Amino acid sequence: MIKHIVFFKLKDRSAESVEATAVVLRNMEGKIPQLLSIEVGTDIIHSERSFDLALVTTVASLEDLQAYQVHPAHKEVIAHINEVKELSIAVDYEL
Repeated sequence: MIKHIVFFKLKDRSAESVEATAVVLRNMEGKIPQLLSIEVGTDIIHSERSFDLALVTTVASLEDLQAYQVHPAHKEVIAHINEVKELSIAVDYEL
């Protein structure tokens, strides 16, 4: 099992903008067969060092992670994220 976690800091950090991007991320659920689980959270602290959104997904294998990365639904999300993000960081690890 692989856990894939990404944090996003948006250019527009308003509640409306953050929620709109959270919806885009959540819409991957059920569209990408490799995703065993998906969780999207929005920051509640709002400090200067905070990121606005967290995406936490689980896939069965490294091969499934690679398939997820190139899935058309994920590519649509990437296109949106590239327009709205200021910064993102990620980590992938085995469970």
